[in-house]
Amino acid sequence: MAATAQDHGRDGEHQRQRMRVLLISVDGMHEADLVQYIATHPKSTFAKLAKHGVEYTHASTSRPSDSFPGLLAFATGGSPLSHGVFYDDTYDATLYPPGSNCTGTPGTEVSNFEALDWDLTKLDGGSAPAGATFDPRNPHINPANLALRKTANGCEQVWPHLYMKHHTNTIFEIIHEAGLRTAWSDKHPAYEILNGPSGLGLDELYAPEINSTSLQANGYPNAPATADWTTDPTYTRTYDGFKVKVVLNWIHGLDQSGTNKVGVPAIFGMNFQAVSVAQKVTVAMEGTSSTRGGYLDAVSAPTLPLQQSLDFVDASLGQMYEALESSKQLQSTLFIVGAKHGQSPIDVTKLHMLAGSTNAYAKPDVSDPMDLLKNGGVPVAQETADDVSLIWLNSHDDTAKAVSILDADQMNGNSTHIQTLYHDAALSTIWGNPAKGRVPDLIIQPIPGTIYSKSTAKLAEHGGLTTDDTNTLLVVSNPKLEKKVVDTPVTNMQVAPTVLKALGLDPHKLVAVQREDTKVLPGLETVGDDDRGAHSE
Repeated sequence: MAATAQDHGRDGEHQRQRMRVLLISVDGMHEADLVQYIATHPKSTFAKLAKHGVEYTHASTSRPSDSFPGLLAFATGGSPLSHGVFYDDTYDATLYPPGSNCTGTPGTEVSNFEALDWDLTKLDGGSAPAGATFDPRNPHINPANLALRKTANGCEQVWPHLYMKHHTNTIFEIIHEAGLRTAWSDKHPAYEILNGPSGLGLDELYAPEINSTSLQANGYPNAPATADWTTDPTYTRTYDGFKVKVVLNWIHGLDQSGTNKVGVPAIFGMNFQAVSVAQKVTVAMEGTSSTRGGYLDAVSAPTLPLQQSLDFVDASLGQMYEALESSKQLQSTLFIVGAKHGQSPIDVTKLHMLAGSTNAYAKPDVSDPMDLLKNGGVPVAQETADDVSLIWLNSHDDTAKAVSILDADQMNGNSTHIQTLYHDAALSTIWGNPAKGRVPDLIIQPIPGTIYSKSTAKLAEHGGLTTDDTNTLLVVSNPKLEKKVVDTPVTNMQVAPTVLKALGLDPHKLVAVQREDTKVLPGLETVGDDDRGAHSE
């Protein structure tokens, strides 16, 4: 295969054809799911990737295990201690609300999800109306929805890529700076965060809005007008299919539209949502009948909707594998399949939700920690809660009072289902100093199976620190690799320096790798060497 301009860095020491990296996140997929799937589908793409790859049986996601810090683990090599991003929905006591012109008292919700879009009836998130101000690099984000930061130069809009702290950069920035092409596909336009603080990391971002009510215009004319792509796994598989098509275009050296020849990216990939949605839904339509999603037992036997979504992902990975093979790129591509987060609980009999929930599968016996704090006279600025609770207080000085209220509840019936309450030194050591305004004052890991929600539509959630949330699949594959199983614990953060090493770039250019001393994944010692390992044909 002839090398293109994108195959070479600007510096003279790497004037050779590099490997490429195809990075995939199957959101929600546990290591247990991978083991089960390969056992029952020995000829599957997952089995093929594992046969010529390294499988990490104790890989861990970010903590919290939300999509935003989950993806940033892959992309920065760091945790929220470095990049300061705890969730897609967070609070920052130093920023100002959208539209405030940085006046009034600082402190605002930071909404790095569909709330940034122009128009949620459009698959792409909509575009600016005539005469409106917008950023041509991020045309589907309405600048009026962004939080604001006061600077020496005035009042600055905090785009997602400017939200990371400590100048934390991404693999996409470093790869782009080396003169190589970069591309990614994900579920919201807000995933432009991968651009990093330079704003330049991605040559292409394809981010159809998963929460858009755009089904009727995109293949489902009879869908309810209020339905989005997460309403049913059937819809979600179609949605993921849009992204799969774009990844195939990239493999063939085309842009996302499939019309312009731009060269195959050095780093590219996507996330799948189908498994995550199928793990969650209480009702999934299958033909004329309906069935719940999730698992049949505590050892990850899938229900029909989940099995169909796993099959869909496997077939999609097979399309990518075959496209790489037919274009003679398979030998020179490092194929990495992991997951931003898992999902909890696998065992639906453990599901507990907030009092008042009418979810048919949940025990509605949980109190919201935020309600206890407010009733106890502690003002709460924001709670972000799924199967974890992140709490920012109006005043950091109220932390001791808040802890005493929650401790008292835990000792007297534990209506909030607290397993571990992180605060003060224990919290700061792991995540940073709450007094600086970004880090939550309190982080609650509830008893596994607890979800701080009343939703009747979900069986599981993520965000928490439990094994179900964090022990996800991770396979690094290439035809020239021998099958290997690594049982020692690793983290998704180690993917970032591994990617740079595979591309012949310096992993220590990542700020978070330096800060947290993140190591390359074990078992891949030859990847990225000039004369050994999986190189181009």
